[in-house]
Amino acid sequence: MFTRVKSAVASLMGGIMAGASGGENAGGSDLPPKFPYTRPEFLGLSPDEVECSADHVVRPILILKESDRLPWATGYAEVINAGKSTLNEDQACCHNTVMQGSFPHPVCICDYIQESEGLMFHYWALFDGHAGSGAAVVASKLLQHHIALQLQEVQEILLNSSILPPTCQGEEPNNHHAGVSQRALTRKVHHESLVIGAIENAFKDMDLRIEKEKATYNISGGCTALSVMFLLGKLYVANAGDSRAIIVRKGEVIPMSTEFTPESERQRLQFLGYMQPHLLGNEFTHLEFPRRVQRKEVGKRVLYRDHTMNGWAYKTVDEDDLKFPLIYGEGKKARVMATIGVTRGLGDHDLKVHDSNIYIKPFLSCCPEVKVYNLTEFEHGTDDVLVMGTDGLWDVLSNQEVAEAVTCFLGNCDPDDQRRYTMAAQDLVMKARGELKERGWRIVNERLGSGDDISVYIIPLFYGNQQP
Repeated sequence: MFTRVKSAVASLMGGIMAGASGGENAGGSDLPPKFPYTRPEFLGLSPDEVECSADHVVRPILILKESDRLPWATGYAEVINAGKSTLNEDQACCHNTVMQGSFPHPVCICDYIQESEGLMFHYWALFDGHAGSGAAVVASKLLQHHIALQLQEVQEILLNSSILPPTCQGEEPNNHHAGVSQRALTRKVHHESLVIGAIENAFKDMDLRIEKEKATYNISGGCTALSVMFLLGKLYVANAGDSRAIIVRKGEVIPMSTEFTPESERQRLQFLGYMQPHLLGNEFTHLEFPRRVQRKEVGKRVLYRDHTMNGWAYKTVDEDDLKFPLIYGEGKKARVMATIGVTRGLGDHDLKVHDSNIYIKPFLSCCPEVKVYNLTEFEHGTDDVLVMGTDGLWDVLSNQEVAEAVTCFLGNCDPDDQRRYTMAAQDLVMKARGELKERGWRIVNERLGSGDDISVYIIPLFYGNQQP
């Protein structure tokens, strides 16, 4: 994981991007996969161990063999699903990256360099695949390189904390040739916003790359993406999908992400359907009703809401209201166009409504929400952590349950034990998976356990306070 890797961006990105693909050869595609399916590189598994990990009956929990394979003694654990897909469609990656060189000259991207004058960031990421693992595999290999490329353009500005970014690259940041009135109208843009913009553009670049490479390589399905980057004393948590990150500090929960689902993004989706009705294929209505409207109700007044509404009102039913709702169902059963239950992520460019020519991608966004946590504002103890997990964890455990489990487990560990965070991650996965009983996988109080893939990072924040 920490082998030094150096190459110019042109050759690195050219070589990697020329063969971007991934995952199993789904859907009978004759296109070759460039990145074969495997489990996270940092687990150090042999091919036989990868094969054994795919046991849907035993569902063995995989953990780090060596605690120093990830920065900050980060803990990690994962388990495969109970049979909903052949492979574990979650993917995880972690890198320490140093960038050397300035735009537009080639940049060196190097893993784990202790001392460097370049911009350095730590990076953790989880990708939850659907309809195949291909997009998740590709994103786990390439997203950090897109982030590095975007940061490269502004690294000289970021490394000089005493100046604000110039409005136009190339001009002096504190120029005086403009009039007072023009300076007064110029909005101040802070360094933090440049980093957020770099991450947002990196996600868009990654999604575009997947779309382009699908013509040459088999990249099955799509994936959600949750990444955490530590840069210049701050954590940048970027989420596109329904994975989740929380900070547990002194036993209290600080949410660091928002899930993007048909329910949480109802108004955005409905507005798009309202503005571009051709995307609905004359099969769907952008309006939402508490239940499916029946033909016998034409001419009657029923409850509805559109993109402008948070509440409900009555309308007279007409023929168009008999079409299937753009968003239908509640909670985990809510779907866009009766097909997909997550509204942000990467890939899914070929996804269509069943037995139709209606593409769903226009309603799906690759843009992440980025939240920032300033590590330097707090003194963190050894039990203060950031927990990242795919939805297999959060479907059965609440934020508070996760926080209590982690706090309790770490409180019973030796603070000097470097493996405590990996063991805490294993404990969390075990609590979410549960035990196999006559009525399936069960957790505490005989509640239904998670039958989904589960991947969990536990990142101790204490180490962040010691970083430059």
